[in-house]
Amino acid sequence: MQCRFAEYDGFRKQRKITRREAFLAEMDRVVPWARLEALIEPHYPVAGNGRKPYPLSTILRIHFLQHWYGYSDPGMEEALHDIPVLRRFARLDAGTSRMPDETTILNFRHLLEAHRLAESLFQEVVSLLTERGLILREGTIVDATLIAAPPSTKNEGRKRDPEMTSSKKGNQWHFGMKAHIGVDSKEGIVHSVCSTAASVSDVHMLPDLLHGGEKKVWGDAGYQGQIEAIREAAPAAQDMTSRRVKTKAGVDQAEKRKNRTKARVRAKVEWTFGVLKRVFGFTKVRYRGLKKNHEWLCASFALVNLYRKRKRLARIDQRLASPGA
Repeated sequence: MQCRFAEYDGFRKQRKITRREAFLAEMDRVVPWARLEALIEPHYPVAGNGRKPYPLSTILRIHFLQHWYGYSDPGMEEALHDIPVLRRFARLDAGTSRMPDETTILNFRHLLEAHRLAESLFQEVVSLLTERGLILREGTIVDATLIAAPPSTKNEGRKRDPEMTSSKKGNQWHFGMKAHIGVDSKEGIVHSVCSTAASVSDVHMLPDLLHGGEKKVWGDAGYQGQIEAIREAAPAAQDMTSRRVKTKAGVDQAEKRKNRTKARVRAKVEWTFGVLKRVFGFTKVRYRGLKKNHEWLCASFALVNLYRKRKRLARIDQRLASPGA
């Protein structure tokens, strides 16, 4: 079969902007690349006697592609060879650039873990959103979600991950870890992240999820009765956690109506988990151990924040860049 030039990207007669291209273009505009790269640059390898390192901007973009599309290190290497739109986003040219191999991608992730840079990236994004007026810090919604880990023992050590545990939700047992987050009650932006084994109760992490300046703290009925912990972490905060409505006398209808009103505010935290699990596909742990998965979660929630506010951020940045702003 004879191939025409139109078969190659860039020579097609009719070109459609795909959903992937549109998504990457949006994220390219709102990610604060310069600020994030400035945090990593002091720890990033410099050119010397060995092989010249890839530009930091390229490797960071590849790392974020793994968060958005769930590629493993070998899968990311293959995707860079196969998919032109990913190469363009990473600023790689198949004709002149060497494609990073899986070891290079792995080493960058280990660099972030060694210096806890993912937490720094998360805090930098939170600072950016605060500067743009997208985090008001008047109230916090606290919640946790289970993230599954492989329960199988069919591995070299014949053991499960010792840092993961089991937890019962409803009538079903889950093996894995928990991601605990504190979310701004007005804008739905994650400002605090903690990671624990699945068996750790949600209430134990409550003080770590508050920044101290809250006027109200929202949570589901699992956080009921923690008024002292809330007052200790945020002295001015009002306890707005849901209450249990079933009593020996029956269902407390008044409390049930209050819980329904509170649920309208608490729903914002579920949107955040929805982006993490349904848009980014993070439903199972990627690595063994809590530390590596916590670092991955910090970077993921930073990107979740940017994704959820991408349209408003683009408008704000456009207004700030316009003459006379």
